[in-house]
Amino acid sequence: MRLLFIRFSSIGDIVFTTPAIRCAKQQIPGVEIHFLTKASMKAVTEANPYIDHFHYFDKDLNATINGLKAFQFDYIIDLHKNLRTFQIQKALGIPSLSYKKLSLQKFLLTKLHLNYMPDRHIVDRSIDALSNLGVVNDGKGLDYFIPKDSSLPSNALPAAFQSGYIALVIGASYASKKLPVASLQALCHKIPYPIVLIGGKEDQEQGAAIEAINPIKIFNACGKFNLHESALLVKQSRTVISHDTGFLYIACAFHKKTVAIWGATAPALQVEPYYPTVQEESIRTLNKETELTTLNNDEWYFNVIVPNLPCQPCSNYGTKQCPQGHFACMKKQDLQSIADKAIAYFKATMD
Repeated sequence: MRLLFIRFSSIGDIVFTTPAIRCAKQQIPGVEIHFLTKASMKAVTEANPYIDHFHYFDKDLNATINGLKAFQFDYIIDLHKNLRTFQIQKALGIPSLSYKKLSLQKFLLTKLHLNYMPDRHIVDRSIDALSNLGVVNDGKGLDYFIPKDSSLPSNALPAAFQSGYIALVIGASYASKKLPVASLQALCHKIPYPIVLIGGKEDQEQGAAIEAINPIKIFNACGKFNLHESALLVKQSRTVISHDTGFLYIACAFHKKTVAIWGATAPALQVEPYYPTVQEESIRTLNKETELTTLNNDEWYFNVIVPNLPCQPCSNYGTKQCPQGHFACMKKQDLQSIADKAIAYFKATMD
């Protein structure tokens, strides 16, 4: 059987597809997994061992479709569900299995604040798309694979950070999902441990402003490292504080305890941090059978959200600015709670 998985973007959404890909590869005998994404998203999955062939869409959808026609796929696994994936399905003329996107429910939640969202995470809905093929959730959580040739220089961080640090992800795709710089500065002031700021080149200036309040304690890594190198910084941290952005879910894949800060978006959209529900490696073995230990997600993460805001969430993905103009979902965040939980998670790694 040959399956074509499709998810064009973004980093976090692609990471959300990894359990479905892994479960399909491990549970369908002889299956060949193909994955189609945007060329700009290549790095996110390039080292995934469960994917046999990669396909990339840049600007010419017809060229992409012609390339796909060289393969005889049995199914398209559509984990994006937009006009382009519909065009691909029609052009290839093969059956498509897709997840429940819940566009109507998301509209009602973000625009009318009527919550009809089912209690079903997007990861679980993605695996549900494969149910007709006999695929079930293995409970092992998200994946993120770093190429073997990727590494951090020995001097990537100051010597004072070698004994442990908190990774603070300051970036996000939209401004309405990010704490203001002044709030991030105040948050860093409340944390007594080394802090590494994670973000892209677009976050360099804000990172510099945050670092400036205490350059000995805070290191601005924004824009200084590529995706995999930044992922390594997250992997090597003791704990992670993050907005709703791709590195939050990469942290989940590395089983890092996370403090998730919510603004324009919210856990109610069924995109909160996602972790294993079973422990793959046995803590004890009885009669040569691995005993799976049930894990509680509450042990892994802490959601921080301003309570009782009638306008929150206001968007599926975030917006360039607050639609109401007050930006209360971020300006009223309890920074002390964020700091306290991060400090507790940091201390837990020292036990």
